[in-house]
Amino acid sequence: MPEKDLYGVLNVPRDASEDDLRRSYRKLAREYHPDVNPDDPQAEERFKEVSFAYEVLSDAEKRRTYDEFGHDGLAQGFDPQQARSYKQWSSGGGGNPFGGMGDFHFEDLFESLFGGRPSGPRRGRDLESEIGVDFLDAAMGREVRVELRDRGTLRVRIPAGAEDGTRIRLAGKGEPSAGGGPAGDLYLRLQVRGHPFFTRDESDLFVDVPVTLPELVKGTEIEVPTPEGSVSMKIPRRSANGRKLRVRGKGGYLRGSRTRGDLYVRLVLELPQTPDEDRRLEEIADQIEPLYEGSRLRKHLG
Repeated sequence: MPEKDLYGVLNVPRDASEDDLRRSYRKLAREYHPDVNPDDPQAEERFKEVSFAYEVLSDAEKRRTYDEFGHDGLAQGFDPQQARSYKQWSSGGGGNPFGGMGDFHFEDLFESLFGGRPSGPRRGRDLESEIGVDFLDAAMGREVRVELRDRGTLRVRIPAGAEDGTRIRLAGKGEPSAGGGPAGDLYLRLQVRGHPFFTRDESDLFVDVPVTLPELVKGTEIEVPTPEGSVSMKIPRRSANGRKLRVRGKGGYLRGSRTRGDLYVRLVLELPQTPDEDRRLEEIADQIEPLYEGSRLRKHLG
């Protein structure tokens, strides 16, 4: 299935301004957010697509690369200059003896130069495919089932800490040899999907958790999500909106390491939504407003 055009995902033209991108993203993110569409996998998938599209197009450098090379340019380690050089070279026609053309074999070069083939059965061709993997499967390193056309179902171990563009080699899972030799290898290039509420910075994970005003003022114990399920976390008395609390050892992994990062929980104040609750909240605000007169906050704000 062809990759979706990122501009089409955000419903904007290719010359859209940064403000146009931001407005469209916010509108679509609100429409498809999992909190608004519980138990709706199609809405969740649309939310991930919208988030990924905005992540790319809101970054000027990534956007330029995407405009020139499409989804191939988003792979980790992609070299635009090398790709331009290859395009210029290949525009003259002919196969690439270094693997640039999919139908070329080193054995073909050997035969054309020396009039024969190397001894022994010819090895099958290496194949490459792109697969999407879930955020937590990549962060934690899990085994997943992958459906590939002409290859059926494969069980693949995703390396912990995998990122976009990570390549996995499956020995002997490529094209079979026509002459009875060994099969080629299959290389899977990963595209890591976004998550509805977790984000990641190297091995650390981050999540926003909604809390009420009484919970911030009085302190309490709440359940917070982790990659393995919910855990209890204590909110100290008089916590500020936006305060970050750390849950040690509940993050992800760095590639090639088995040391866990941490989970950072940001407390986000959630106010009542109904008209009656709004009126009651305004009454409470009027009652406590005098407490702020002469406070350090007032002084700092001038």
